[in-house]
Amino acid sequence: MNSVSQDRLYYRIGEVSRITGIKPHVLRYWESEFKVIKPHKGISLQRLYRRKDLDLILKIKRLLYEEGFTISGAKRKIRDLGRAENRKMKSMGTEKRSNGKDHELLLTIREELRGIRKMLG
Repeated sequence: MNSVSQDRLYYRIGEVSRITGIKPHVLRYWESEFKVIKPHKGISLQRLYRRKDLDLILKIKRLLYEEGFTISGAKRKIRDLGRAENRKMKSMGTEKRSNGKDHELLLTIREELRGIRKMLG
């Protein structure tokens, strides 16, 4: 992969194409097949990919082109990896909750965010 700036929030489809070596029409196709690739569409309706999307595209590319998965096999693999990651995050969350200070902090942050959301309408 080319050097990718870690501080960028969004990448346009042409940039993602250059970074990953995947043509834009293939990226759009993968977007329709792999529902986990969800580029943000700005006011101009131009696709704006996040770093998370970029990492996922590279993972899909590896599964399809290097490991020989089919599209449906790669979908299952990505889904299974996502589930495993969710289980890992949940278990980490329960470990964190054992520390009362962390749990209280999260509750406070959540309430503050709800207040901000109310103010914004």
